Amino acid sequence: VQLVESGGGLVQPGGSLRLSCTGSGFYFNMYAMSWYRQAPGKERELVARILANRYANITYADAVKGRFTITRDNLANTVTLQMNNLKPEDTAVYYCHAKRTQLPDYWGRGTQVTVSS
Repeated sequence: VQLVESGGGLVQPGGSLRLSCTGSGFYFNMYAMSWYRQAPGKERELVARILANRYANITYADAVKGRFTITRDNLANTVTLQMNNLKPEDTAVYYCHAKRTQLPDYWGRGTQVTVSS
């Protein structure tokens, strides 16, 4: 099983980044896919989640609502996080996560996002 993130980097406040995560080795379309982040000295927190059901229900952290968008492509086994109007407090390592009820969950290795002028 692998979750491979890409798309992190350094961006100025107000800028945009697009993170992608490609999964392999499991039934991607049956897993809820999420993005978490962890800033230095802080707990890992949920950023956004998209479920595997036909409605593809989405949840966002209050801090990112209206700025971030999560989408999934089950044919490409990919989940994407579009991040707009980035703020310095968005600086963190962003992790891709896959979860299915009553089964082990999976984590990517993370990608660094730094928002700084």
